Amino acid sequence: MRDLIFASIILFLLPVVYRRPFIGLLVFSWLAYMRPQDLCWGFARPQRWSFLVAVVTMAGYFSRPRQEFYRRDIRANALMALVVVVGLSVLAGREQSADQFNRYVEFAKIVGVTLFTTTLVSTPERLRVLVWVIAMSFGFYGVKVGLGGVLSGGNMEVLRGPGGMMEDNNDFSLALCMALPLLIHIGSSEKRPALRRGVWMMVPLTALTVIMTHSRGGFLSLVTCLGVLTWRSRNRVAGFALAGVAAVVTLLVLPDSAFERLHTLQNVEQDGSAMGRIAAWKTAIRMASDNPVLGVGFQMFRRHYSEYASTPGEYVRVAHNSYLQVWAETGTIALMLYLFLIFYSLWRVWSLRRDAKRYFNTSWIINYATMFEASLCAFIVGGTFLNRFAFDLFYQYVGIIIALEAISYREMARLDLRMPTAGSDPLLADIPVHEERRRGFQRRPKRGGFRNRPLLPEGS
Repeated sequence: MRDLIFASIILFLLPVVYRRPFIGLLVFSWLAYMRPQDLCWGFARPQRWSFLVAVVTMAGYFSRPRQEFYRRDIRANALMALVVVVGLSVLAGREQSADQFNRYVEFAKIVGVTLFTTTLVSTPERLRVLVWVIAMSFGFYGVKVGLGGVLSGGNMEVLRGPGGMMEDNNDFSLALCMALPLLIHIGSSEKRPALRRGVWMMVPLTALTVIMTHSRGGFLSLVTCLGVLTWRSRNRVAGFALAGVAAVVTLLVLPDSAFERLHTLQNVEQDGSAMGRIAAWKTAIRMASDNPVLGVGFQMFRRHYSEYASTPGEYVRVAHNSYLQVWAETGTIALMLYLFLIFYSLWRVWSLRRDAKRYFNTSWIINYATMFEASLCAFIVGGTFLNRFAFDLFYQYVGIIIALEAISYREMARLDLRMPTAGSDPLLADIPVHEERRRGFQRRPKRGGFRNRPLLPEGS
């Protein structure tokens, strides 16, 4: 019955997503991150529903004339170049397989949805709705698994995630860490008391779920994420004091199994798992050094592991590092593009926050910039210990950040008293005071604005 209900919902939504592509983006994000199909037990579980929704959404979008596929940005060009380079690595590999081709198609779909995100998210309202969908999808599992951990007295161990990109417990913990800033932002900005309390309840349960995965990489990502948010808070002293109290409480209630797992971070030489990761990193470096241009082939790391292992008969592992995985499998050019996407996006978030603070004391723009800064930092740390090159959430965050920049600079241009008013360009007309309050701005006296930042037009 559950399968029939779920399948009926998706089939009912297909005509809607064809006519309203933004709804298709929301449905795709819901299927990709909450993965309701994995809560089914029959025929609906193995179906590629997200792929179906993505195809129908794109078909509906291109059925309308004069529609741009993506917002013009250097990161969009880097994404398309990355798809090309990865495709060349597949063709240039010493051997190919159907599974490798399917994974490449899946990766191309992820990038396609990312490019789509840059143009479909065109207003603050759409941005807010998409953030809500992503946050609530992960918050669902934070509550579901976190409550189970509380009822078990903290002795519950999460060995795997819901499925898809989060099937492994390490990947599941990383995704939750990247979603945690979204939940905190919603909880701090929501005006309706009932919703605000509900979202704030999700935050500690989601953090508890990360700990219950027993993922050391996830724990480090969690510490990084919360550290960035605390540093960016208005009262850092109170924030770090509260973080210290939370850390003490966590250590007191942490089950022995989780504490022993995290304690191995201090004794790397005595931990077999940690030493295995180091061995995998050395193998990846040798693999990349012998194949610097296009690597050994996308998703072919394990297939060629034994050829480059330091000791004969060594246990075949994954790369356990996103950056070394990209370098070994797809070459140096792909690695440079991947690092560019990460750190240029992070730098642009910093720039956006700096420019917004010249205009506002408080603003949703500053809050969003802080939110994505913490998420990207969590991914950078987590990617050091996990091979998550084709991680859906990271790429969609890149697309959302591109859209956020365009929306934010357009909003700041409308509020800049030095810009032309409605008589010359309606795009730059000043927003009335009541509209400023509705959008969540608290104006700061102007001190130069964003002098050197080009203003982005509506279709940029």
